[in-house]
Amino acid sequence: MPKKQKKSNAFKKHSSRILSILNTSSSLNHKQISMKLGVHNPRKREEVMECLHYLMISNQIEETKRGVYKVKKKDKYYSGVFDLSSRGSGYIISDVFEEDVFIPSNKTMGALSGDEVEFYTLNRKKRGRFEGEITQIIKRSKTDYVGVIQINKNFAFVVPGNKKMPVDIYVPLKKIKNAKEGQKVLVKIVEWPSKAECPTGKVIEVLGDAGDHQTEIHAILAAYGLPYKFEKEIEDFANALDTSITKEEIKKRRDMRQTLTFTIDPKDAKDFDDALSFQVLKNGNYEIGIHIADVSHYLKEGTILDDEAYERATSVYLVDRVVPMLPEVLSNNACSLRPHEEKYTFSAVFELNQKTELINQWFGRTVTYSDARFSYEEAQHIIEKQDATIPENIALNKKKYTTSKQIKDAVLKLDELAKILRSERMNNGAISFDKKEVKFNLSSTNEPLNVYFKTSKDANKLIEEFMLLANKKVAEFIGKQSPKKTFIYRIHDVPDQQKLESLQRVVSQFGHQLTLKDPNQISASLNKLLGNVVGKKEQNLVDTLAIRCMSKAEYSISNIGHYGLSFDYYSHFTSPIRRYPDVMAHRLLQYYLDGNKSASSDVYEEKCKHSSVMENLATKAERESIKYMQIKYMQNQKDTSFLGVISGVTEWGMYVEIIENKCEGMVRIRDISGDYYTFDQENYALVGERTKNKYQLGDQVQVKVKKADLLKRHLDFILT
Repeated sequence: MPKKQKKSNAFKKHSSRILSILNTSSSLNHKQISMKLGVHNPRKREEVMECLHYLMISNQIEETKRGVYKVKKKDKYYSGVFDLSSRGSGYIISDVFEEDVFIPSNKTMGALSGDEVEFYTLNRKKRGRFEGEITQIIKRSKTDYVGVIQINKNFAFVVPGNKKMPVDIYVPLKKIKNAKEGQKVLVKIVEWPSKAECPTGKVIEVLGDAGDHQTEIHAILAAYGLPYKFEKEIEDFANALDTSITKEEIKKRRDMRQTLTFTIDPKDAKDFDDALSFQVLKNGNYEIGIHIADVSHYLKEGTILDDEAYERATSVYLVDRVVPMLPEVLSNNACSLRPHEEKYTFSAVFELNQKTELINQWFGRTVTYSDARFSYEEAQHIIEKQDATIPENIALNKKKYTTSKQIKDAVLKLDELAKILRSERMNNGAISFDKKEVKFNLSSTNEPLNVYFKTSKDANKLIEEFMLLANKKVAEFIGKQSPKKTFIYRIHDVPDQQKLESLQRVVSQFGHQLTLKDPNQISASLNKLLGNVVGKKEQNLVDTLAIRCMSKAEYSISNIGHYGLSFDYYSHFTSPIRRYPDVMAHRLLQYYLDGNKSASSDVYEEKCKHSSVMENLATKAERESIKYMQIKYMQNQKDTSFLGVISGVTEWGMYVEIIENKCEGMVRIRDISGDYYTFDQENYALVGERTKNKYQLGDQVQVKVKKADLLKRHLDFILT
């Protein structure tokens, strides 16, 4: 585990606890603070002193006299982010308090989840926790909601689909924008008077009839503030770009058109933003190029096209479509590394020996020519049948190659080298998540015909390893320069200890163990667990819970390394067609290759934050589209009995995940016949009071669909 990650985790933990300790005391010296923290080691006390210094310069605490500290606060008012529960009460997450602050339902002041609020709290705990009252809403996190409109004679209400929005939104009839009763709309809150029970809003877009497929997909995007189309002026600007390959531009680049180059992508991919080149050098080493679409050549800063790409920050991959970051003329044409076409690329070219040791590296702009396009399945065919010929449907560039042997040998050698790279990465502490992705075969009318799972095979891992290599080496190249230069890093902090302990309790129900005492053994222990559950009934549950233990990866100019990959330096460089941070990485790399000084850290940190937020929203939309399609699929399966695994247990019922299609639904306690069941929290079980019959996490049960509610995105099961 990289030292920087350890320090980052400890630093944040100590700072939070110090604030919590000082918040409940008038003043303390550093020895008293260390005692309360349970820190006795002199080296660890130095960390405490560093935290105290940081808290002072950040104006969170003050030194009342030499070596004595107290919280710097004004009338006990603080700020934080509010999280609303379904009961109307909530919690505030604040840097000042180690624990979340409980806010009763009558003291929320109409705050909603994600709102930045000012709050007041007493220096005491109620029922073992701080309790407070919201005094001001500093900033609303969300003003736009998707819901179903209900129209009355003199007014209308929009009933939000978001469970975190506890009240309906009042809309005057003149503000309904020709919406009809029962339609789905996007409504904006325009005011919420302090004494009003609900906010007043206006309809800003009519999405269509509730239940209609297009309406529901557009509603998912609108709920997260994600667009589903480009405005005409953006399309016109993109279509007017000069996308020709010119001799003048080629002269400015490294010409690699004569080097064997090909792409490997999903069979239904339309945009190919990365390609691999391969050649054997005279000294016996291998020159491997990772060639990435040079989006920054077309996407110029200060243009409306760049502004739009930045706002979107990412493409969104829903079940039935891709909502691209860039218009089609770029994403599927000019920037797509299509076979038998010359393209402008940004490349990382490496000389590796047979042991995958790095001999030389080069970064810069290139022009390339893709000789062939493979799907993952076609590349996998070559790897598995090593004496096989190239599939007939693969069109090779006959002008450069008379046989397919060269490209076949290249695929096999790259697979061999990728396996060495992967083995080294795993030995260095990387964590292997090979969770199955749920996919659907859809009809022409977007009806789900069946469910299947996407698994990662050797061909997928071949591409993955060389993309990881490029991302890692680009980040190292900039990150190790002196003086320090601003760059875009993809960072991933150490796992959450409490979540790991919770995972340990869950997996122990299945006879598995984790090693948590030694931080250096956690990743190896997780990999062992993930390997042990492969093919077992609890695999998907354990995979999901293990992923939830991980910190969220995000973008930042402050590098702390990437825990999951076990890299000290890591960036995103290889997908600029679909990720704006990769575009920024390309621009910064070229900027530094041209000999410039460091770019503005403040500007790029703000861009990193925006990119992380938009990535999170896109991920939520993608998951909701999968949930939507699963429910749509299960609507037609009401007479079928399925074998499922209990994936969660709560006081109101148990969640069951069907093994054959990964659809998850709820079996409510009231629907379990034969006894009165209560929730045993310690053992993750529902227990019958009379029979002592037990339904426990991980147990297999037979279920049928009771109700599949598309509008509420909810599945109810009954036991059979």
